Formats: sequence, structure tokens, C-alpha cells
Amino acid sequence: MDLKTELNRRRTFAIISHPDAGKTTLTEKLLLFGGAIHVAGAVKSNKIRKTATSDFLEIEKQRGISVATSVMTLDFKGMRINILDTPGHKDFAEDTYRTLTAVDSVILVVDSAKGVEEQTRKLMEVCRMRAIPVMVFINKMDREGKDPFDLLEELERELKIAVSPFTWPIGNGSDFKGVYNLATKSIQLFTPGKTTRSEVLLNTRDIDDPLLKDHIGEANISKLWEEVDLAAELFESFSNNLYREGYLAPVFFGSALNNFGIPELVETFLSIAPHPSGAKTAERKVLPEENTFSGFVFKIHANLDPNHRNRMAFLRVCSGRFERNKMYYHTRLGKKMRFSAPASFMANDKSTIEEAFPGDVIGLYDTGNLKIGDTLTEGESLHFTGIPSFSPEILKEVVNKDPLKTKQLEKGVMQLTDEGLAQLFIQQPGNRKIIGTVGELQFDVIKFRLEHEYGAKCDFQPLPFVKACWLTSANKQKLSEMIDRRAATIAFDKSKTPVYLAESNWVLKIVKEAHPEVEFHDTSEHHIREDIVSNDQV
Repeated sequence: MDLKTELNRRRTFAIISHPDAGKTTLTEKLLLFGGAIHVAGAVKSNKIRKTATSDFLEIEKQRGISVATSVMTLDFKGMRINILDTPGHKDFAEDTYRTLTAVDSVILVVDSAKGVEEQTRKLMEVCRMRAIPVMVFINKMDREGKDPFDLLEELERELKIAVSPFTWPIGNGSDFKGVYNLATKSIQLFTPGKTTRSEVLLNTRDIDDPLLKDHIGEANISKLWEEVDLAAELFESFSNNLYREGYLAPVFFGSALNNFGIPELVETFLSIAPHPSGAKTAERKVLPEENTFSGFVFKIHANLDPNHRNRMAFLRVCSGRFERNKMYYHTRLGKKMRFSAPASFMANDKSTIEEAFPGDVIGLYDTGNLKIGDTLTEGESLHFTGIPSFSPEILKEVVNKDPLKTKQLEKGVMQLTDEGLAQLFIQQPGNRKIIGTVGELQFDVIKFRLEHEYGAKCDFQPLPFVKACWLTSANKQKLSEMIDRRAATIAFDKSKTPVYLAESNWVLKIVKEAHPEVEFHDTSEHHIREDIVSNDQV
């Protein structure tokens, strides 16, 4: 097929939510509905009864949470769908934020009982910042929850986005009877306890069908018509332009665990969600229909297959056609690279592909040449923007518990921090290794993976720092003077960029005032600018 045809049939999106809202369960049911899998993993009471397809790390299986973004690709009704299931836990938000740079839209999952939660707000801030189109799936309608009007008003108030209901619930909790589809004007009846598609989908377009009165009751039908009329007055009618621009969110009600409400969500998504759009670089905007290939790495994963110790870089194709075994230009390293076994994913199941198109997320086997934020092209020097590493708030020193495994520990720390799971800073004298994260749980994951994937044991010694800031300056002498003067609070990241470790926000303010010629950065994205300068000088 030609590039335009392939582009138009692709949909790439992320599923995001606060922890335990049912995000991974929804992912499973989307795959089940699309025929990509035949048995879904069931998540219940935060314990995995059957391991979820998208949670492939051992620690995810033990804890019942997602701590890494999973990539899944499936073909459905002539469309190529790329689903990115993201971590919900706030300690792994940085992985989710970077993933949002690689998608064209998102589905936000909200718990009907809890409504808008802390992480929901933070994720929506990123979506608004990037103008990402959002659909909302209000989950767990078969459990006692909030009134649907209260939920929708809460979404508008807390997330600062207009909502347009596409389906409307008939009751909730033990009295949940189904949903009314406002677009098709049909009712889908809910059969509790049934989780397979054939059993749960009982759809009738005849609102006078006696089955409705028997199943729902006349009182519930009357209440439904009143609520539907009121909803039409209170909430926005759907506008595809407003949705595409990120101002309006279609809303669906259902129960992911019971596979209910999924068909309406999927069918609407396929009809209105955007195909891959342009991406910004420091040099220009890249359009997907361009004939020459370009793409960027937004995620690295070491030991995706522990038996082979392989390292995988996840790349979003932004323009043109990616081809297996073709030479591509690595803009940061300034050299050509070939990839003989590019892969597509169904969680941890991989298959080698011959080509990929804009919107596709592919895996590239890597020996350490690729880093998060790297760009591949057919020769043009481009640097995709908006893929930063954030300033860590918790900093701890790595303490080796087994000196005989020093090499394994160093390799593990280097590879795991390459993933973006945490950041590594080296401080002299003594080559002290300092790990920086945005949450405590990341240290547990690093410790677990170091032991189980690299055979290395370590502890983390708390340090009296609350923030790390990258340092740059047009005046190299002034920067050097600051580094010498404040050596006890200076470390270097993997690219040898100096980093200031602040003991408090007050101290940081004082130090900034004492060194006005030095710039303090909260993200590492300024490296992109430095790469451009260095490449121009070569």
C-alpha cells in the first residue's frame, strides 16, 4: 500500500488513569474485543489472578500494578491500532509523560466511585499542554458510585475540559441495567457476571421492545429519558474539531471487567480519533506524509527477554517508511545504523517486521547506542523536542552489598537508568553513584530488578538533597568557577553535564543569586540544543 493509505488507517493512542481505575483491564478487553487475544488477565482487588497480558515485568506480576509502558499492536476492521498501556502510579509518571509524546490521542479511565483523582489531574495537564485529543471511559458502573451528572460536572471542573456524553448509564451499582447510546439511539442491556462478548452484548434498537420493560422496568426507562434530555441541555454536543483540538472529550460509561461498554468506545474511537499528525523538532515541523523516514526513541527497556539479556529501544515512526536492514542516520552520534530485526509487540510477544509507517511504535534491538530522545532519519539532522528527563526529587547513593558483583551492579545501574526509570549522577571524589527519582517506589523496582536480572544486591543511602538541576552557561569560566567552589554539591550526569544538588529550595535560591551567569534547568531537554550546536560545529 502507499504511504497515504497506511497513514490513514493508523490509530496510535495511550490509555491513562490514576492507579486502580481499571486501565490495564480496559486494555485487555480492547485486545479481546479486537480479537488479538482470547483470554484476558483478570485484575481483582489489586492482585493478579491471571497475569495481565500487558504487565510483563516480574515485579508487576507480583504487585499487580503497571510500572512500565507496554506497547501492543493489532489489526481490526482494516485499521492498524497501536495501544500504549502506561503506568498509573505517580512514581512512574515520567514514563507516562514521555509516552504521551509518542501518541496521537488518549483514552482516560475514571473510576465511577472515586471520580477525578490526583494522577488524573496531572495526566490531563500534560494532555492539555500537548493538545492531545481525549476520550473518557467511566469505569466500574456495576459498582456503587457517583451520580453521572456529578461525575461529568467534576470532569469539567477538575480537568478543565468540556465533556460530551456518547452513552448514558441506566442506573449504577447493583441496579446497573445497561447504557443508552445517544448516537445510535439504542440500548445495550447489561448482564452482570458475564464477561465474554457474546453473552454480554444484548442490543436492541426498539425502545418499545417488551424485553426492555422486563429487564429495566418502566420506572427506570422513564428516568432514563428524563436524564438524557437533561444531559443534552447541560453538556456540549459533540464537535469533531473541538475534540481533535483537545477542548472536548467524548464520554462513555461501562464496566471493563465485564467487557461492557467497550464496543461503543472502540467503534467511536475508530471513527473520530485522529490518524498520525506532525511532530515538532528543534529545526522544523515534520509531517507524516513526507517521503523520507524520521522517528524518535521515547523508551528504552533492558532485558525485555531475560533469557537473552537483550535491550530494546521503542521508536515512534514520525514520517516516511521505516524499512528493515536499511541504513539510517543517528543524529546525536552522527553515524549510520542498520536494524536487522525491528519488532512489533503484543506486550512481551514480539514479531519481526519488514516495514513500519507513521504512527507505528517499533522495537529496535540495541547494544547501547540509543538513548531516550534520540532521532533517526535518512540523513537530515533533526532533533525531536518535548521528551525531557525531569528534575528528580529523591536522591540516594548506591551502596554495593556484594563487592564480588561490582561489574554486574554497574552494568545494571547503567542500563536501568538508560530506560528513564531513574537518573544516574556521578560525584567525585570516589566515583559515587547517585540515583535520582521522582518517587520512592522506583527504588524498590530498581533494587528488585538489579537482583533478579543482574544478580547484584544493593542498598540506597538517603542523601540530604531535595532537587537536582542541570547547569549550563555561555560563560564557561564562570561555570567552571561554580563547579570548583561548590564541589560537594556538584555531580555529573551520563552525558558529563554538571548537575547541582540542592539541599533545599531556599539554598537553591541563594546559589542561583550567587551565580547569575549560570543557568539552572529543571529538565535535561537543553541537551538537544547543545547537540545542535556541537553538530553545527563539526
